[in-house]
Amino acid sequence: MITLYRNARMIDATGERYGDLCIENGVIVSCGPLCWRHADKVIDAARLVVMPAFIDLHCHLRDPGYPEKETMETGMRAALAGGYAHLCAMANTRPVIETPALVEANLKKAKSLRLCRLTQAAAAGKALGDEVPTDRKALGDVTPMLSNDGKTIFSDTFMRQLLIDSKKYGFLISTHCQPERETVRRDIALLREVGGHLHVGHISRAETVEMIRAAKAEGLRITCEVTPHHLFGWDDKYAVNPPLRSRADVDALIAGIKDGTVDCLSTDHAPHTEADKLDGMAGISNIEYAAQIYLQVFAENGIPLTRLAEMTSYTPAKLLGRKAGLLRPGYPADLVVISTDEDAVIEKDNMRSRSHNTPFDGRQVRGRVKMTIVEGETRYEYGTAV
Repeated sequence: MITLYRNARMIDATGERYGDLCIENGVIVSCGPLCWRHADKVIDAARLVVMPAFIDLHCHLRDPGYPEKETMETGMRAALAGGYAHLCAMANTRPVIETPALVEANLKKAKSLRLCRLTQAAAAGKALGDEVPTDRKALGDVTPMLSNDGKTIFSDTFMRQLLIDSKKYGFLISTHCQPERETVRRDIALLREVGGHLHVGHISRAETVEMIRAAKAEGLRITCEVTPHHLFGWDDKYAVNPPLRSRADVDALIAGIKDGTVDCLSTDHAPHTEADKLDGMAGISNIEYAAQIYLQVFAENGIPLTRLAEMTSYTPAKLLGRKAGLLRPGYPADLVVISTDEDAVIEKDNMRSRSHNTPFDGRQVRGRVKMTIVEGETRYEYGTAV
């Protein structure tokens, strides 16, 4: 099956160009000025942007164990509507994903659904604790990411050994840091001491940006992510972890995006029931409108879409050790087709996620995902019911 996207504005981390993009059997075979080869299907992409589909390094699918909040299927359908082709699901499920068998069970489920690609993160400690480590060598064979997300690692001894193991077994550590400044400061000191590969989840404070900027200047192997809600909301009591901060913190996060201190944009999509939220549980459902927030924030701050592509696809792919995230021959045909200039509004009642918890209902955003293509297949198209 050969599909040709004609007259597209193609954007990835390396730049932008106009022309045609051709995919065959799930792989990009050409992209550039006017490709006249035979195609089984031709799509006119004039006035639309074609980018590598997004990779979310941090989301919660609540599967297994919490179908009232989200299932893998509902979460993936919401993700596809937001332009995501690959999700990294956290391990705070029931049971906690802490064995290779549980990782592989979710990978098998994702494969059978044929929606998004899945990286299933595994817990670094039994029951997401910081006392008894999981079998990190065995887990490193089935997943590139270990995380106790949802729980902070308070034990210095545990975190030191986790960093050592990340270097030894080749996995990425994604951390949950609360209190943020103190935990990040401690983790950078341990990284300086023993090495390893540290990825700091959902940073929210100006001081955190400064600490990570300085650590990178030292040459430490550290990366970090920012969520859409920490760029779009401030001085708001809505319950999320970490909390929504001040406008000055948001400005610091945006400065970190501009100068390269912030590496990735991740959603931390965390669905809950209405009863959970009334009880004060922290979390936000956002994966299907995250790209629209990014487009709004980037446009307001003069940040190019090449940087958006870098932060949502190319860098996450590198951190996962995948050949993905670029519009080049030989790369997977995981694509998102976007109308970037269209005005839009966040509408919680129209969300595909099982959970509609958001403080942004009615907020103006920018752009619309028209199509999401995974492995060369169109798995979401705007206006369809599926």
